[in-house]
Amino acid sequence: MLNLSQALEMAGLTDSGLHRDHNEDTIHFNAEKGLVVLADGMGGYNAGEVASGIAVEMVCHVVHDAMQSNFPLHLQRPDSLWPAAHDVLMAAVHYANQSIYGTAQSQPQCAGMGTTLVCALFYDSRLAVAHVGDSRLYRLRGEEFTQLTRDHSFLQEQIDSGIITAEDARHSTYKNLVTRAVGIESGVQAELHEHAVLPGDIYLFCSDGLSDMADDGDIADTITAFSSNIALGSRQLIQLANDMGGKDNISAILVRVKEAFPANTGLWSKMSAWFT
Repeated sequence: MLNLSQALEMAGLTDSGLHRDHNEDTIHFNAEKGLVVLADGMGGYNAGEVASGIAVEMVCHVVHDAMQSNFPLHLQRPDSLWPAAHDVLMAAVHYANQSIYGTAQSQPQCAGMGTTLVCALFYDSRLAVAHVGDSRLYRLRGEEFTQLTRDHSFLQEQIDSGIITAEDARHSTYKNLVTRAVGIESGVQAELHEHAVLPGDIYLFCSDGLSDMADDGDIADTITAFSSNIALGSRQLIQLANDMGGKDNISAILVRVKEAFPANTGLWSKMSAWFT
């Protein structure tokens, strides 16, 4: 039986950049589980590092419990695993938010901390992605490079309202103003979508330390050039951001889809037990 780790190749790196003395980004990826998590923390006294670490830890914990059939879902058996993936990701974001917010309330040095978050599950030749803030997911399919997430940011709201153009936004001084973040308030609204996955696709998860420094064309060209070696590709993306100034922490995770992966492969086969 095909295992997800045979169908998916993953590689990623995180870097402090050239101007920060510590790294507040946290990443995790696991091809066997089809899981990718990236968080970009914010807050003084290194609290951003605490927030992003909690977020990634909680997402991994919830997904692990779900795949061990310990996660309570109250649904009828569907035609696909989308409802299950939806519930798992939304629960993961919820518990991450609770944990970060609770820590911030109880520890004065962590007051006001929060994090952006983008997390995804690959299953049944599909991808479910949940995100909060301006960390992004892109897809390279053939020669088409597409941003699959939409920033929860002040600039994106201005673009949507027609006040500024996307090109204006690239040169704005308000790049880091997010309108949603995990852990800032007692509740959080994540945005969640599902996408079909095709063999040959390459997915990029990144923090704004990459997307703010390099334009989409340069990012796409880099991924294309290193499509056969995504470990080297992730290093080149970090280098690209640093070559352009490296003003922020930089994180990049690449996922290359080598072949289709039906629902009964790997650990996702346990999901069927949740609906019986």
